[in-house]
Parts: sequence; structure tokens; C-alpha cells
Amino acid sequence: MTLMQRERGMTAIGWLLMLALIAFFTILVLRLTPNYLEYFKVASSLESLTTEAGIGQKSPAEVRKLLLRRFDINDVEHVDKKDIKIRKEDGKMKVSVAYEVRVPILGNVDAVTSFSKEVEVRLH
Repeated sequence: MTLMQRERGMTAIGWLLMLALIAFFTILVLRLTPNYLEYFKVASSLESLTTEAGIGQKSPAEVRKLLLRRFDINDVEHVDKKDIKIRKEDGKMKVSVAYEVRVPILGNVDAVTSFSKEVEVRLH
């Protein structure tokens, strides 16, 4: 019976540690969510190239310009012109985007997320 009276649950230090962990992961999710939402915009812009009429007759510079315009419309901030690679091989055009986003978390602790997406477009 005396054993049950001494066990009363978590201590104040236990609660503080639990709340600190919850707060840390909440901050992490809130800081990283916009990066992933932006990646989905980049991926959908790239996928839309596969259904674009006459994309096979465009030069790589024109495709890059079209893609950058779509990124501008979709409010994609972290992709630059240098992050877009376009190459033609085997009757296909491969368009890829690879970029990194660095987000401050707490103090001098940053989270770095790397994203990469590639699509193939037929040239016929």
C-alpha cells in the first residue's frame, strides 16, 4: 500500500523535458513544411512539361525560361537558373532540378534540406 502512495506520475523535470521535446519538434515541423510545399510546386511544374504542346521543338534556353516563369507564378523562391539542368539524349529531353534550402531552427542550428527531381520529355 505504501508503494502506491509514492508513485504519483511524472515529476516537474520530466514534464519540462517532455514539453521541450514537443516544442522542438513543433518548431522543426513549422520551419520545414514550407520547404516541402515549395518542392511540390517545383515537381508539379516539372511534370507539367511532359504534357506541354510543342515542348520537343523548343531549345533548352526556351524550356529553362518557361520553367522559370512557372516557378515565378508558383512563388518558388529557392530555385535559381543554375539549379536547372537540361540535356537531350536518345530522342528524349531530360529536365532536372536540384537545389538545397537552409533554414535556421534555433540560434546557430540550421536544417538543410536537399531536393532533386527529373522528368523525361519526348522530342517527337
